[in-house]
Amino acid sequence: MKKPHIVILGAGYGGLVTTKKLEKLLRSGEASVTLINKHSYHYITTQLHKVGVGTAPDRKIALSIPELVNHAKTRFKTGTVTNVDPNSQIVVLESGEEISYDYLVIALGFEVATFGTPGIKEHAFEIRSFRSSKAIYHQITKQLSLYKEDKDPSRLTFAVAGGGFTGIEMLGELAEGLPKLCEEYGVPYENVKIIGIEAADSLIPFFADELIAYTSHIMEAYNIDIFTSTKIKSCTETAVQLENGLDIPCRTLIWSCGVKANSLLETFGLPLVNGRLPVEKSLLVKGTENIFCIGDCALFMKDEKSALPPTAQVAMQEADVCGQNLVALVRGEKLKSFEYHHKGSVASIGDRTAVGKVGSFTMSGRFAAIMKRVIETRYLFVLGGPALVLKQTLFLKREQLSAPAKQQ
Repeated sequence: MKKPHIVILGAGYGGLVTTKKLEKLLRSGEASVTLINKHSYHYITTQLHKVGVGTAPDRKIALSIPELVNHAKTRFKTGTVTNVDPNSQIVVLESGEEISYDYLVIALGFEVATFGTPGIKEHAFEIRSFRSSKAIYHQITKQLSLYKEDKDPSRLTFAVAGGGFTGIEMLGELAEGLPKLCEEYGVPYENVKIIGIEAADSLIPFFADELIAYTSHIMEAYNIDIFTSTKIKSCTETAVQLENGLDIPCRTLIWSCGVKANSLLETFGLPLVNGRLPVEKSLLVKGTENIFCIGDCALFMKDEKSALPPTAQVAMQEADVCGQNLVALVRGEKLKSFEYHHKGSVASIGDRTAVGKVGSFTMSGRFAAIMKRVIETRYLFVLGGPALVLKQTLFLKREQLSAPAKQQ
Protein backbone atom coordinates (compact mmCIF):
# COMPACT_ATOMS: atom_id res chain seq x y z
CA MET A 1 0.00 0.00 0.00
CA LYS A 2 1.32 3.43 -0.96
CA LYS A 3 2.29 5.70 1.92
CA PRO A 4 0.26 8.91 2.15
CA HIS A 5 2.29 11.99 1.19
CA ILE A 6 2.13 15.08 3.40
CA VAL A 7 3.39 18.30 1.77
CA ILE A 8 4.05 21.42 3.85
CA LEU A 9 4.35 24.76 2.07
CA GLY A 10 6.52 27.25 3.94
CA ALA A 11 9.14 26.82 6.66
CA GLY A 12 8.20 29.75 8.86
CA TYR A 13 7.01 29.27 12.43
CA GLY A 14 3.92 27.31 11.40
CA GLY A 15 5.45 25.10 8.74
CA LEU A 16 8.60 24.22 10.65
CA VAL A 17 6.86 23.46 13.96
CA THR A 18 4.35 21.27 12.09
CA THR A 19 7.26 19.40 10.52
CA LYS A 20 8.93 18.84 13.89
CA LYS A 21 5.63 17.61 15.35
CA LEU A 22 5.23 15.08 12.54
CA GLU A 23 8.79 13.87 13.03
CA LYS A 24 7.92 13.21 16.65
CA LEU A 25 4.52 11.55 16.16
CA LEU A 26 4.67 9.57 12.91
CA ARG A 27 5.79 5.99 13.08
CA SER A 28 8.41 4.69 10.65
CA GLY A 29 6.89 4.14 7.20
CA GLU A 30 3.51 5.58 8.22
CA ALA A 31 3.69 8.57 5.85
CA SER A 32 6.20 10.53 3.79
CA VAL A 33 6.68 14.24 4.50
CA THR A 34 7.99 16.94 2.17
CA LEU A 35 8.74 20.46 3.41
CA ILE A 36 9.03 23.11 0.67
CA ASN A 37 10.50 26.56 1.29
CA LYS A 38 11.72 29.37 -0.93
CA HIS A 39 15.10 29.50 0.82
CA SER A 40 17.27 26.98 2.61
CA TYR A 41 17.04 28.90 5.88
CA HIS A 42 14.36 29.62 8.46
CA TYR A 43 14.49 33.13 9.89
CA ILE A 44 13.26 34.23 13.30
CA THR A 45 10.76 36.91 12.33
CA THR A 46 10.66 38.52 15.75
CA GLN A 47 14.39 39.28 15.45
CA LEU A 48 14.46 40.81 11.96
CA HIS A 49 14.97 44.32 13.38
CA LYS A 50 18.44 43.17 14.44
CA VAL A 51 19.22 42.18 10.86
CA GLY A 52 18.14 45.65 9.73
CA VAL A 53 20.71 47.37 11.94
CA GLY A 54 23.34 44.63 11.85
CA THR A 55 23.37 44.12 15.62
CA ALA A 56 23.28 40.30 15.48
CA PRO A 57 25.17 37.71 13.41
CA ASP A 58 23.25 36.43 10.40
CA ARG A 59 23.30 32.88 11.71
CA LYS A 60 21.61 33.94 14.94
CA ILE A 61 18.54 35.02 12.98
CA ALA A 62 18.63 32.70 9.95
CA LEU A 63 18.84 28.98 10.77
CA SER A 64 19.76 26.30 8.23
CA ILE A 65 16.66 24.21 7.54
CA PRO A 66 18.66 21.11 6.48
CA GLU A 67 20.29 21.21 9.91
CA LEU A 68 16.90 21.46 11.66
CA VAL A 69 14.99 18.60 10.03
CA ASN A 70 15.47 14.85 10.43
CA HIS A 71 16.30 13.67 6.91
CA ALA A 72 15.25 10.13 7.75
CA LYS A 73 11.72 11.43 8.30
CA THR A 74 11.44 14.66 6.28
CA ARG A 75 12.42 15.50 2.72
CA PHE A 76 13.33 19.18 2.45
CA LYS A 77 13.07 20.86 -0.93
CA THR A 78 14.08 24.41 -1.83
CA GLY A 79 11.60 25.87 -4.30
CA THR A 80 9.15 28.68 -4.95
CA VAL A 81 5.50 27.67 -5.02
CA THR A 82 3.54 29.21 -7.89
CA ASN A 83 0.25 27.33 -7.70
CA VAL A 84 -1.78 24.65 -5.98
CA ASP A 85 -4.41 22.55 -7.78
CA PRO A 86 -6.74 21.22 -5.07
CA ASN A 87 -8.65 19.05 -7.58
CA SER A 88 -5.58 17.23 -8.89
CA GLN A 89 -3.83 17.49 -5.50
CA ILE A 90 -0.70 18.94 -7.05
CA VAL A 91 1.70 21.68 -5.97
CA VAL A 92 3.42 23.52 -8.84
CA LEU A 93 6.88 25.05 -8.39
CA GLU A 94 8.48 27.92 -10.27
CA SER A 95 10.84 25.41 -11.89
CA GLY A 96 7.83 23.68 -13.47
CA GLU A 97 8.10 20.66 -11.18
CA GLU A 98 4.80 19.22 -9.95
CA ILE A 99 4.56 17.54 -6.56
CA SER A 100 1.51 15.46 -5.71
CA TYR A 101 0.12 15.30 -2.21
CA ASP A 102 -2.45 13.42 -0.17
CA TYR A 103 -2.44 16.00 2.63
CA LEU A 104 -1.38 19.61 2.30
CA VAL A 105 -0.41 22.27 4.83
CA ILE A 106 -0.44 25.89 3.65
CA ALA A 107 1.87 27.99 5.84
CA LEU A 108 3.17 30.56 3.37
CA GLY A 109 3.40 33.50 5.74
CA PHE A 110 2.68 37.17 5.26
CA GLU A 111 3.27 40.14 3.00
CA VAL A 112 3.50 43.74 4.13
CA ALA A 113 0.26 45.72 3.85
CA THR A 114 0.82 49.20 2.37
CA PHE A 115 -2.89 50.20 2.44
CA GLY A 116 -2.40 51.82 -0.96
CA THR A 117 -0.24 54.64 0.42
CA PRO A 118 1.51 56.25 -2.59
CA GLY A 119 5.23 55.56 -2.84
CA ILE A 120 5.48 52.99 -0.04
CA LYS A 121 5.88 49.97 -2.30
CA GLU A 122 8.50 51.76 -4.42
CA HIS A 123 10.54 53.61 -1.80
CA ALA A 124 9.96 52.25 1.72
CA PHE A 125 11.86 49.36 3.26
CA GLU A 126 10.08 46.37 4.74
CA ILE A 127 10.71 44.24 7.82
CA ARG A 128 9.29 41.22 6.04
CA SER A 129 12.01 38.63 5.55
CA PHE A 130 15.70 38.10 6.15
CA ARG A 131 16.52 39.48 2.70
CA SER A 132 14.26 42.54 2.96
CA SER A 133 15.66 43.31 6.41
CA LYS A 134 19.19 42.92 5.09
CA ALA A 135 18.28 45.57 2.52
CA ILE A 136 17.60 47.98 5.41
CA TYR A 137 21.12 47.42 6.73
CA HIS A 138 22.64 48.02 3.29
CA GLN A 139 20.54 51.18 2.91
CA ILE A 140 21.71 52.53 6.27
CA THR A 141 25.39 51.91 5.57
CA LYS A 142 25.02 53.33 2.07
CA GLN A 143 23.52 56.56 3.42
CA LEU A 144 26.24 56.89 6.05
CA SER A 145 28.88 56.48 3.36
CA LEU A 146 27.25 59.00 1.00
CA TYR A 147 26.76 61.55 3.78
CA LYS A 148 30.51 61.89 4.05
CA GLU A 149 30.52 63.08 0.43
CA ASP A 150 27.58 65.51 0.23
CA LYS A 151 26.59 66.22 3.88
CA ASP A 152 22.91 65.89 2.91
CA PRO A 153 21.04 65.71 6.27
CA SER A 154 18.24 63.61 4.74
CA ARG A 155 20.72 60.74 4.57
CA LEU A 156 20.96 60.70 8.36
CA THR A 157 17.20 60.76 8.97
CA PHE A 158 15.77 57.32 9.65
CA ALA A 159 11.99 57.04 9.99
CA VAL A 160 9.92 54.09 11.15
CA ALA A 161 6.24 53.96 10.24
CA GLY A 162 4.14 52.08 12.77
CA GLY A 163 4.22 52.11 16.55
CA GLY A 164 3.29 48.50 17.24
CA PHE A 165 5.69 45.78 18.40
CA THR A 166 7.74 45.71 15.22
CA GLY A 167 7.95 49.49 15.05
CA ILE A 168 9.16 50.10 18.60
CA GLU A 169 11.62 47.21 18.33
CA MET A 170 13.05 48.76 15.17
CA LEU A 171 13.26 52.20 16.78
CA GLY A 172 15.07 50.82 19.81
CA GLU A 173 17.50 48.86 17.65
CA LEU A 174 18.29 51.95 15.56
CA ALA A 175 18.98 53.96 18.71
CA GLU A 176 21.38 51.34 20.04
CA GLY A 177 22.98 50.26 16.77
CA LEU A 178 23.45 53.51 14.87
CA PRO A 179 26.09 55.01 17.22
CA LYS A 180 28.41 52.09 16.48
CA LEU A 181 27.75 52.28 12.73
CA CYS A 182 28.34 56.04 12.74
CA GLU A 183 31.67 55.52 14.50
CA GLU A 184 32.60 52.85 11.96
CA TYR A 185 31.81 55.17 9.02
CA GLY A 186 33.23 58.32 10.60
CA VAL A 187 29.88 60.11 10.80
CA PRO A 188 28.91 62.21 13.87
CA TYR A 189 25.99 60.46 15.57
CA GLU A 190 24.70 63.78 16.93
CA ASN A 191 23.63 64.61 13.36
CA VAL A 192 21.39 61.54 13.16
CA LYS A 193 17.60 61.84 13.48
CA ILE A 194 15.41 58.86 14.34
CA ILE A 195 11.68 59.36 13.87
CA GLY A 196 8.68 57.20 14.75
CA ILE A 197 5.32 57.79 13.07
CA GLU A 198 2.10 56.22 14.40
CA ALA A 199 -1.51 56.82 13.30
CA ALA A 200 -2.97 55.94 16.72
CA ASP A 201 -2.92 58.22 19.74
CA SER A 202 0.09 56.46 21.25
CA LEU A 203 2.76 53.86 20.68
CA ILE A 204 1.69 50.24 21.40
CA PRO A 205 -1.92 51.41 22.01
CA PHE A 206 -3.01 47.84 22.83
CA PHE A 207 -0.90 47.86 26.04
CA ALA A 208 -1.67 49.31 29.48
CA ASP A 209 -1.07 53.00 30.12
CA GLU A 210 1.99 52.38 32.32
CA LEU A 211 3.72 50.41 29.54
CA ILE A 212 2.85 53.09 26.99
CA ALA A 213 4.30 55.71 29.33
CA TYR A 214 7.45 53.64 29.90
CA THR A 215 7.94 53.13 26.16
CA SER A 216 7.48 56.86 25.51
CA HIS A 217 10.03 57.60 28.23
CA ILE A 218 12.59 55.29 26.61
CA MET A 219 12.00 56.90 23.23
CA GLU A 220 12.59 60.32 24.76
CA ALA A 221 15.77 59.09 26.49
CA TYR A 222 17.01 57.86 23.11
CA ASN A 223 16.19 61.28 21.54
CA ILE A 224 13.74 59.66 19.15
CA ASP A 225 11.12 62.03 17.75
CA ILE A 226 7.66 60.45 17.96
CA PHE A 227 4.67 61.61 15.90
CA THR A 228 1.41 60.06 17.12
CA SER A 229 -2.09 60.62 15.71
CA THR A 230 -0.24 61.09 12.43
CA LYS A 231 -0.68 59.28 9.12
CA ILE A 232 1.74 59.15 6.22
CA LYS A 233 0.26 60.67 3.09
CA SER A 234 2.96 59.56 0.65
CA CYS A 235 6.62 58.74 0.29
CA THR A 236 9.30 59.55 -2.27
CA GLU A 237 12.93 58.56 -2.54
CA THR A 238 13.98 61.67 -0.62
CA ALA A 239 11.06 62.61 1.64
CA VAL A 240 8.08 61.47 3.68
CA GLN A 241 4.89 63.51 3.44
CA LEU A 242 2.55 63.48 6.44
CA GLU A 243 -1.18 64.17 6.34
CA ASN A 244 -0.70 67.09 8.73
CA GLY A 245 1.19 68.88 5.95
CA LEU A 246 4.70 68.28 7.27
CA ASP A 247 7.36 67.09 4.82
CA ILE A 248 10.30 65.21 6.35
CA PRO A 249 13.48 65.05 4.24
CA CYS A 250 14.32 61.37 4.62
CA ARG A 251 15.89 58.70 2.45
CA THR A 252 15.17 55.74 4.72
CA LEU A 253 11.57 54.98 5.66
CA ILE A 254 11.06 51.60 7.34
CA TRP A 255 7.45 50.44 7.03
CA SER A 256 5.90 48.35 9.83
CA CYS A 257 2.22 49.25 9.61
CA GLY A 258 0.61 45.84 9.27
CA VAL A 259 0.62 42.60 7.33
CA LYS A 260 -1.63 40.59 5.05
CA ALA A 261 -1.68 36.97 3.94
CA ASN A 262 0.53 35.84 1.07
CA SER A 263 -1.15 36.98 -2.17
CA LEU A 264 -0.24 33.64 -3.76
CA LEU A 265 -3.38 32.26 -2.11
CA GLU A 266 -5.42 34.07 -4.75
CA THR A 267 -4.24 31.58 -7.41
CA PHE A 268 -5.19 28.40 -5.52
CA GLY A 269 -8.90 28.38 -6.38
CA LEU A 270 -9.85 28.16 -2.71
CA PRO A 271 -12.42 30.51 -1.12
CA LEU A 272 -10.85 33.55 0.55
CA VAL A 273 -12.19 35.98 3.14
CA ASN A 274 -10.24 39.24 3.36
CA GLY A 275 -7.37 37.55 1.57
CA ARG A 276 -7.09 34.64 4.03
CA LEU A 277 -8.30 31.04 4.01
CA PRO A 278 -11.16 30.38 6.45
CA VAL A 279 -10.48 27.26 8.50
CA GLU A 280 -12.54 24.92 10.67
CA LYS A 281 -11.77 24.29 14.34
CA SER A 282 -9.61 21.39 13.13
CA LEU A 283 -7.58 23.88 11.00
CA LEU A 284 -8.79 22.21 7.81
CA VAL A 285 -9.63 24.76 5.12
CA LYS A 286 -13.40 25.05 4.98
CA GLY A 287 -14.84 22.89 2.23
CA THR A 288 -11.82 20.57 2.07
CA GLU A 289 -10.94 17.27 3.71
CA ASN A 290 -7.16 17.20 3.25
CA ILE A 291 -5.88 20.81 3.19
CA PHE A 292 -4.79 22.56 6.37
CA CYS A 293 -3.90 26.23 6.68
CA ILE A 294 -2.08 27.78 9.62
CA GLY A 295 -0.37 31.01 10.58
CA ASP A 296 -0.72 34.29 8.70
CA CYS A 297 -2.66 32.73 5.80
CA ALA A 298 -5.38 31.21 8.01
CA LEU A 299 -8.58 32.92 9.08
CA PHE A 300 -9.48 31.31 12.39
CA MET A 301 -12.45 32.97 14.06
CA LYS A 302 -12.04 33.10 17.84
CA ASP A 303 -15.63 34.30 18.10
CA GLU A 304 -18.38 35.45 15.75
CA LYS A 305 -16.80 38.84 15.12
CA SER A 306 -13.02 38.58 15.44
CA ALA A 307 -10.24 36.40 14.06
CA LEU A 308 -6.96 35.40 15.66
CA PRO A 309 -4.13 37.84 14.83
CA PRO A 310 -1.26 36.87 12.50
CA THR A 311 1.40 36.37 15.17
CA ALA A 312 4.22 33.87 15.69
CA GLN A 313 2.57 32.66 18.89
CA VAL A 314 -0.67 31.83 17.08
CA ALA A 315 1.20 30.07 14.26
CA MET A 316 3.17 27.87 16.65
CA GLN A 317 0.12 26.83 18.65
CA GLU A 318 -1.79 26.08 15.44
CA ALA A 319 1.17 24.06 14.15
CA ASP A 320 1.15 21.82 17.20
CA VAL A 321 -2.51 20.88 16.64
CA CYS A 322 -2.07 20.71 12.86
CA GLY A 323 0.67 18.11 13.28
CA GLN A 324 -1.56 16.05 15.59
CA ASN A 325 -4.48 16.26 13.16
CA LEU A 326 -2.38 15.21 10.18
CA VAL A 327 -1.38 12.08 12.08
CA ALA A 328 -5.03 11.54 13.03
CA LEU A 329 -6.07 11.68 9.37
CA VAL A 330 -3.36 9.22 8.38
CA ARG A 331 -4.58 6.84 11.10
CA GLY A 332 -8.30 7.43 10.53
CA GLU A 333 -8.76 8.92 13.98
CA LYS A 334 -10.86 11.82 15.24
CA LEU A 335 -9.51 15.33 14.68
CA LYS A 336 -8.72 17.66 17.54
CA SER A 337 -10.23 21.15 17.82
CA PHE A 338 -7.76 24.00 18.10
CA GLU A 339 -8.00 26.34 21.09
CA TYR A 340 -5.73 29.34 21.34
CA HIS A 341 -4.24 30.26 24.70
CA HIS A 342 -2.55 33.64 24.76
CA LYS A 343 0.65 33.33 26.78
CA GLY A 344 1.59 36.98 26.78
CA SER A 345 3.61 39.33 24.63
CA VAL A 346 6.98 41.00 25.08
CA ALA A 347 8.57 43.63 22.82
CA SER A 348 12.22 44.59 23.11
CA ILE A 349 13.38 48.20 22.86
CA GLY A 350 17.00 47.67 22.02
CA ASP A 351 18.99 44.98 23.79
CA ARG A 352 18.73 46.22 27.38
CA THR A 353 15.05 46.93 27.94
CA ALA A 354 11.61 45.72 26.90
CA VAL A 355 7.90 45.93 27.73
CA GLY A 356 5.43 43.12 28.01
CA LYS A 357 2.46 41.45 29.59
CA VAL A 358 2.14 37.82 30.66
CA GLY A 359 -1.29 36.98 32.04
CA SER A 360 -2.25 39.86 34.32
CA PHE A 361 1.38 40.70 35.05
CA THR A 362 2.91 43.67 33.24
CA MET A 363 6.68 44.11 33.02
CA SER A 364 9.21 46.60 31.75
CA GLY A 365 12.93 47.27 31.83
CA ARG A 366 15.73 44.73 32.24
CA PHE A 367 13.46 41.96 33.56
CA ALA A 368 11.23 42.20 30.48
CA ALA A 369 14.34 42.05 28.26
CA ILE A 370 15.40 38.83 30.01
CA MET A 371 11.92 37.39 29.51
CA LYS A 372 12.18 38.16 25.80
CA ARG A 373 15.39 36.11 25.64
CA VAL A 374 13.74 33.26 27.55
CA ILE A 375 10.93 33.16 24.97
CA GLU A 376 13.43 33.07 22.11
CA THR A 377 15.45 30.32 23.79
CA ARG A 378 12.32 28.23 24.31
CA TYR A 379 11.57 28.44 20.59
CA LEU A 380 15.08 27.23 19.76
CA PHE A 381 14.51 24.33 22.15
CA VAL A 382 11.30 23.39 20.30
CA LEU A 383 13.17 23.33 16.99
CA GLY A 384 16.33 21.54 18.00
CA GLY A 385 16.47 20.76 21.71
CA PRO A 386 19.42 21.59 23.97
CA ALA A 387 21.96 21.12 21.16
CA LEU A 388 20.49 23.97 19.10
CA VAL A 389 20.20 26.22 22.15
CA LEU A 390 23.88 25.68 22.96
CA LYS A 391 24.92 26.17 19.35
CA GLN A 392 23.02 29.45 19.00
CA THR A 393 24.16 30.87 22.33
CA LEU A 394 27.70 29.56 22.81
CA PHE A 395 29.06 28.14 19.56
CA LEU A 396 27.48 30.35 16.93
CA LYS A 397 29.36 30.67 13.65
CA ARG A 398 29.92 34.30 12.75
CA GLU A 399 30.07 34.04 8.97
CA GLN A 400 27.68 36.02 6.80
CA LEU A 401 24.72 34.19 5.30
CA SER A 402 24.90 33.84 1.54
CA ALA A 403 21.59 35.52 0.78
CA PRO A 404 21.37 38.67 -1.36
CA ALA A 405 19.44 41.58 0.08
CA LYS A 406 16.10 42.27 -1.52
CA GLN A 407 13.87 45.22 -0.87
CA GLN A 408 10.70 43.89 -2.45
